[in-house]
Amino acid sequence: MRTLIVIPIIHTEQDMGSLREEIKQEYVTRYGDEKWTEHLESINQVWNGIRQMIAALELPYAFVRLYQDGLPLCGKEADIVKEVAAQGSQNHQLLVELMAQGAQLMGTEDPPLLLREYQFHQSALGGGKQGHENQQEEQSRGLLAQRDRFIAGRINATLLAGEVGLLFVGMAHSVEPLLDEDILTRHLLPSLRERQVNTKC
Repeated sequence: MRTLIVIPIIHTEQDMGSLREEIKQEYVTRYGDEKWTEHLESINQVWNGIRQMIAALELPYAFVRLYQDGLPLCGKEADIVKEVAAQGSQNHQLLVELMAQGAQLMGTEDPPLLLREYQFHQSALGGGKQGHENQQEEQSRGLLAQRDRFIAGRINATLLAGEVGLLFVGMAHSVEPLLDEDILTRHLLPSLRERQVNTKC
């Protein structure tokens, strides 16, 4: 039996990389500075809760694999995580803590696909293709579906019998239907998963 624990993530400012300022400006324009501050505070509270819940699981970390939304398969995964953690990302700081306890970090995503999605979002935030919102939405869904297939393939190929995987992944993703049948899936925050399913219905 293989177990995968799905942990829904909300990206912090530090996780957004070079898109940070564009995304912040878009949010502030729509909702105001005060709402942006409240948004960041709520994200910090969520990450504190996630950290506590993972600790409460008392996992056998020598048999735990870490899969991270947005982390490319490149041979420099640990360096990337430590760099983003040093910039203040709670998500990546938690990964560093889990690695220190013996968990194994896995390259999770296809680099060319990540680059294509980054370029797509940069273009969208820059106001490209005005009047083609439906086409943009379709392209975005297509890229996300390709990423999901790659992520699932990585988990299927690398998570071994008796091991536990922790998948840190945004709620827009749909990796579970693509996993092998012998992988038991659990949700760290089942209420968020139910809300996501109900939203799709």
